[in-house]
Amino acid sequence: MLATRRQVAAAVVLGVGAVMFAAVPASAHGTMGDPVSRVAQCYAENPESPKSDACKAAVAAGGTQALYDWNGIRIGDANGQHQALIPDGRLCSADNDEFKGLDLARADWPATNVSGGSYTFRYRVTAPHKGTFKVYLTKAGYDPAKPLAWADLDLDHPVATATDPVAAGGFYTFSGTLPERTGRQLLYAIWQRSDSPEAFYSCSDVDFGAAGTATGAAPAASAPTDEQIADGADKSTIEHGGHGDDDASTSAAPATEATEATEANAPESAGSQGPTLAETGGDGSTPYLAIGGAAALALGSSALFLSVRRRAPRR
Repeated sequence: MLATRRQVAAAVVLGVGAVMFAAVPASAHGTMGDPVSRVAQCYAENPESPKSDACKAAVAAGGTQALYDWNGIRIGDANGQHQALIPDGRLCSADNDEFKGLDLARADWPATNVSGGSYTFRYRVTAPHKGTFKVYLTKAGYDPAKPLAWADLDLDHPVATATDPVAAGGFYTFSGTLPERTGRQLLYAIWQRSDSPEAFYSCSDVDFGAAGTATGAAPAASAPTDEQIADGADKSTIEHGGHGDDDASTSAAPATEATEATEANAPESAGSQGPTLAETGGDGSTPYLAIGGAAALALGSSALFLSVRRRAPRR
């Protein structure tokens, strides 16, 4: 018996849906590398046996998988609605239970020493996409022992904004300016893609030092090395859908580059500038084009089938 048009249409819809499901890559593509984010810091310490009390507590609260998935703190349909989607106290995890250990309110998170003035931010990326980065600093009087709330951030004055910076050496690099502060603060980074509603989030603890003294009161933060990232890749649940994996410009940077970046942001060398911003080389459009081509092929096949049926003689 020949299939009815309704049956054919249903089959086409199911087929296209299956093609789209198979073609859409899991999206999770980065975190702040300098100043190092909480998740990157804890991953660098070793997910199975972290050294700092804060990272031990994070693992106790959320498990080790969150650290292996260090580049996966995201909301797929954020579309700029960050405050509406993420409640107070859940900013560092982006309201994702897998990463809830990063929301722990405590004053002993390892921190990067910083000072007021120009700062070169480096965002470690595993798949490039067009979009805008905004980095916010907590307000004076911020208490790290209390859950982080949106009201704690100076949302009217981001310390850095960059649209489509170049991905090179495993990092997006862009410059910003830190105000004069003292003590522990937190930098909150949002990377909102422009080729998708997806957005990524990260919390970086920083220490401006006490008034009139040098920085260094907080446990020192350290970013994971290229070797550490490679060693834990097989335990990650994150796939990149082919983005950046074969692109030397987006591969993880060697440890020497991360060290050079940290040295470039030391207080004595404040004033260094990042490279000129330009359009990134990869925008993640290929998978979506593949989806469109496969869908068109499926629809074209169904149209041909129906056309043949219409021309077949009646019995």
